[in-house]
Amino acid sequence: MKRLQGRRAIITGGGSGMGRASALRFAEEGAIVMVVGRREAPLEETAAEVRAAGGTCLTHVADAGDEAGIQGAIDRMVAEHGGLEVFFANAGNTDSVKPFAEQTVAQWEGMFRDNVITAFVACKLAGSYMAANGGGSIILNSSTGSLRARGGTEAYGAAKAGVNHLTMTAACAFAGTNVRVNAILPGLTETGLTKPMFDWARANGKEDRMGKLTPMQRPGYVEDMAGVAAFLASDDAAYMDGQLLPVDGGISATHPAGKFVY
Repeated sequence: MKRLQGRRAIITGGGSGMGRASALRFAEEGAIVMVVGRREAPLEETAAEVRAAGGTCLTHVADAGDEAGIQGAIDRMVAEHGGLEVFFANAGNTDSVKPFAEQTVAQWEGMFRDNVITAFVACKLAGSYMAANGGGSIILNSSTGSLRARGGTEAYGAAKAGVNHLTMTAACAFAGTNVRVNAILPGLTETGLTKPMFDWARANGKEDRMGKLTPMQRPGYVEDMAGVAAFLASDDAAYMDGQLLPVDGGISATHPAGKFVY
């Protein structure tokens, strides 16, 4: 099914994990894709996989929180392929687990820059272009950890809660322009950021416990997130705006009890 046939899509954090899986899925569904990130080598690996599967993929080195860099990515997509209909603000970051009283202002500032500011830049710049050119879909990457305590570190959860609010306010900011803004809230999923946790579980014979708190009894896969991102990018989600979609095996529907061990 080619739900994204002929559309132009930019994906930040496109060098690995959910970004790479989404680039492959978007291209499979017909989109021309640009992957954006801070390092060229992983972006080229993503592009090679997309091209090997028959898709079109550009790479663009930029920091997702830098307005000039993201504007350059948008300008290049428009110049080389004629437009932009989809922007997946996938780039983000997490931090190390430290006792609350030992966390620093610098740590919290970093979390908000890497998660909230990157999403704001995407909404501002991609949304402005789309509003002037017929509309489009902006997808933000949040986290189920934003919904309740102990779904992640305190700074990360607070930052992703900011992404949730930005999703709703940006949708309202672009009211009447046919620009839709929605967010994916992944549950526990193996990516570059969570790989140490999964590696630890494997090394200690506990891999089968990963995701067991969810009704689906498994962790998420990057392909699960890519499928939902493709849905939000498509006309199948044409009447969805300002929404937060948990993709978490049902964990946010329950109240599991847990405690971090620092």
